[in-house]
Amino acid sequence: MITWELIIAISVYNFVMYVTPGPNNSILTASGIKFGFFKSIPNILGIPTGHGLQLALVCLGLGSLFTAFPILLDILRYVGASYILYLAYRMFGSLNITSSEEKSRPLKYYEAILFQFVNPKAWVICITAVSLFYPEKENLFIGTFFMVFMSTVINIPSISIWAFGGSVIRLYLNNIKLKKIIEWLLALLLIATAISVFLYKI
Repeated sequence: MITWELIIAISVYNFVMYVTPGPNNSILTASGIKFGFFKSIPNILGIPTGHGLQLALVCLGLGSLFTAFPILLDILRYVGASYILYLAYRMFGSLNITSSEEKSRPLKYYEAILFQFVNPKAWVICITAVSLFYPEKENLFIGTFFMVFMSTVINIPSISIWAFGGSVIRLYLNNIKLKKIIEWLLALLLIATAISVFLYKI
């Protein structure tokens, strides 16, 4: 049964999970600094879309598959970490060429969606959310819609903070040398994020 207590509880849980540092927020911060907030919007919208699909699948029973075969989450960790390393490599590469804007670009909408399926933190958030907050007395359609809706309305503003913060920093990077230093630091941040994903344990 959906109650105000449940709505408040899942809202707090979602906010804490989505606003805290993780692979998505590291990528959004880098995107905000390098490309600005508006060019990062496809990435911002792709994250809750992909995560909503994940959440719906878990509500429909996919979560039990991860419980039965925990090695699947390990595989996701390796793939997700590899992809983040690729993004870091692409950022490093863009620093040494003149036409960096042509060689480097923010994530597209569909890329952000696909990334969620190899993001182990996103899967853990889904599994935990469904196990703790799924309104069991509701029918499957209403319960799944409730979970996805609550996820989306909290996710978008929570992750947007990171892209917006990056875009604010971008305004102060008029010095080319300073901008390159920041971009190197962002690439190193992505590498650190990849390492944390690789070492992530439930």
